[in-house]
Amino acid sequence: MYYSGTTASPSRSHSLSNDPAPPWSRGPHPVLAPGSAQHAQAVPQGPQSPGYLVQYANGHHAQHPLPHQHPHQPPHQHQIQHHQHPHQHPHSQHQHQNSLSGYHSPGSVHAQSTGRSTTPGAPNGPPVIIPPHWQQQLHRAELCRQASAPHHRARAAALASRTSAKSAIPITAPVNVAAPKPVQADATNGTHQRAGSVSERTDTSEDRASSAANGHPSANTAPVVNPPRPSAERKPASTWTTLDMGGMRLKNISQSLFTLDYLTTLYINHNQLTSIPPEISRLRHLILLDISSNQLVSLPPELGMLSSLRELHAFDNRLENIPPEFGTLHQLEMLGLEGNPLQPSLRIILQKDGTPALISYLRDSCPVPAPPPERQWRVLLPDDPEPGTETFSVISYNILCEKYATSTMYGYTPSWALNWSYRKELILAEIQNYGADFICLQEVDVAQYEDYFFKKLGEAGYSGVFSPKSRVRTMSETERRRVDGCAIFFLSEKYTLIEHHLIEFAQAAHTRPALRSTEDWFNRVQNKDHIAVAATLVSRATGTRLIIANAHLFWDPEFRDVKLVQSAILMDSLKVIADDFADMEVAGGQKNRYSKGTQIPLIVCGDFNSAPEDSGVSEFLSKGHVSGSHPDFMGHQYGPYTSEGPRHPFELRSAYAGIGELPMTNYVPSFQGAIDYIWYGTENVDVAAVLGEVDKNYLSKVVGFPNAHFPSDHVLISAEFRILPTKEAKPSKSTRKR
Repeated sequence: MYYSGTTASPSRSHSLSNDPAPPWSRGPHPVLAPGSAQHAQAVPQGPQSPGYLVQYANGHHAQHPLPHQHPHQPPHQHQIQHHQHPHQHPHSQHQHQNSLSGYHSPGSVHAQSTGRSTTPGAPNGPPVIIPPHWQQQLHRAELCRQASAPHHRARAAALASRTSAKSAIPITAPVNVAAPKPVQADATNGTHQRAGSVSERTDTSEDRASSAANGHPSANTAPVVNPPRPSAERKPASTWTTLDMGGMRLKNISQSLFTLDYLTTLYINHNQLTSIPPEISRLRHLILLDISSNQLVSLPPELGMLSSLRELHAFDNRLENIPPEFGTLHQLEMLGLEGNPLQPSLRIILQKDGTPALISYLRDSCPVPAPPPERQWRVLLPDDPEPGTETFSVISYNILCEKYATSTMYGYTPSWALNWSYRKELILAEIQNYGADFICLQEVDVAQYEDYFFKKLGEAGYSGVFSPKSRVRTMSETERRRVDGCAIFFLSEKYTLIEHHLIEFAQAAHTRPALRSTEDWFNRVQNKDHIAVAATLVSRATGTRLIIANAHLFWDPEFRDVKLVQSAILMDSLKVIADDFADMEVAGGQKNRYSKGTQIPLIVCGDFNSAPEDSGVSEFLSKGHVSGSHPDFMGHQYGPYTSEGPRHPFELRSAYAGIGELPMTNYVPSFQGAIDYIWYGTENVDVAAVLGEVDKNYLSKVVGFPNAHFPSDHVLISAEFRILPTKEAKPSKSTRKR
């Protein structure tokens, strides 16, 4: 039975106060408040062994298979006959037999309002203190045990819905009925919002503020929220997201269930299931899963792929172990395992420190899976170029800055794999493995550039240029070393650096007075300190000039206008750099064969935080212009950029356009998509080959990056280019020497 409702479990609303109280809960507790001998005879004590009577909320009793005799009671008073509900699961007769410890379930009901819940120890011994984590476990187990009737949650939700609907009907005089307000198109979520747009709202404002405080978009703040992403997967539309199949005595699950990938809540409790199919991993949007009171002896490792899970109830089964792959369930708040013969090492962690500690233990102790196959090169041009053809290769890689890679932000990644000492060596090895002529890195902080990459890549024959974000000017020496920026490395034996340019998007108004006249510029763009760097170089062998640019745009989908303005400023700046470079007389006697900047081979790399389709940034870079009324401007005003529309003269194309953009360059649980690019000027450069995608079979078993094999949440992209013959240009009348 399905129903439409919130993702919270209907069982949470059940109150134990209306339950028929078990006999040991009436009157003073025999240990905490002992009375007279007559009173002790009149009020039976609580259970002293794993087998004891449980009375459900619906009035039915369950007698456990290990009956015991109270020392002060005759046998006939304690052993009450069990009357089983026609639909009650037979397996319920063992549910407390496999409890995780001596903490008996009724003990959790004993003192729900006290800070120090206790349960009886020996008949005359001191009370046993129940840890807070275990109180929650016992309380949640009791609620789940009450849901043994067929479709219990669905019926409860339907009843609650009818009750609330009746109470919510207002009684209003006809003359006081307000006219409906007209629906207005919102610049963000109204008519300008396109279905599936990369810039659509994907988080709550609270979530966005939390992530913004952390300063990085790639965070998954475990174990509560998903952060905003440049884009996020949208759940398929459905009128219902919760399915209740509980109490049906099912022995198997149909595969068609796993096609309902929009489900957020699934109840398959109180059945006779002996296994859970691994295909359950397809239900990626599940937040609550209840598989309690079945006959499960193991759980599939594929459940670890359900990274959105916050509650997994597996009470009263026969589980002795938990797959280490559950360590990727970084948002899990409750792993219900009461009533299972769990191995002691896991049981102790769960009782003492709760679910988050157990998940962390599983995450860090999980065996390293097999590495993926090598990524293959996709060849676009014949392998045998014409004699004299000049070639070069480029890498672009967002390496995930050290300060952003925390266990709070990447709760699914083992702590050892998140450690910078491990990741930096993997990053360096990956870069050197491809041996590119140019290496463009984003999110490199000052300390790692100076102390590690510049030295290590220098030993491999590279020189480099680097600029941190603009905030570095206002910081102390210690703080500035943690500021990230963009770096370009090049093989010094093949190329000579002519100039290094820093492009600060927030400072563009100094040379563009029209931007200073708009409030949106100051409120939305100028307070973002993202940058780009550009290097002008000359081939030592041929004298060919190249311009290599590396950019990192703002990430927030609520500011897609900012990303579009930043890309416009980037291309405006590169036009000035290219024209100046074409007009320059390079020292060394090389003949100037460029009459204009667009004749110089241009490569623009970076993390653009924009999808290939339906984003103003990609449209602008690939087409050379966008309308000033483009939806991604979101109705904001930016002088000539919105009155006329931004333009650039370079005929740019993505290196991956020939085969289609990669399925993803950024891979985290909340987002998988292509947001990193290598653009090239088609007037004088052609792409010969590109590095292919990550193995799909490998990705199907991975929640997100970074992990043991991929040191960043982005993947490295690379391309090989050939320079096309250029007609010799007439020397410019005004040249400047360098």
